[in-house]
Amino acid sequence: MSQFTATVHVRLKNGVLDPEAKTTQRALERLDFELDDLRFSDQYEIDLEAETEEAAHERVTEMTERLLANPTIHDYDIEITEL
Repeated sequence: MSQFTATVHVRLKNGVLDPEAKTTQRALERLDFELDDLRFSDQYEIDLEAETEEAAHERVTEMTERLLANPTIHDYDIEITEL
């Protein structure tokens, strides 16, 4: 077994309202920061053991789809690093 760290980025899909990001964007603009858009995302770092990087990715994908993200409204990216 090898040790891996998975980094999972979860964000709302385009077109889904993101009130937290809009509130933050307006606050930044009131502070005179110019920006085109702002999106909020969650990041999870998961340490796990697996036989291969592919097995680790499959396991983290299952975790993400079952709990960390709602595939109906979220997009996500998974990065796997071997320790």
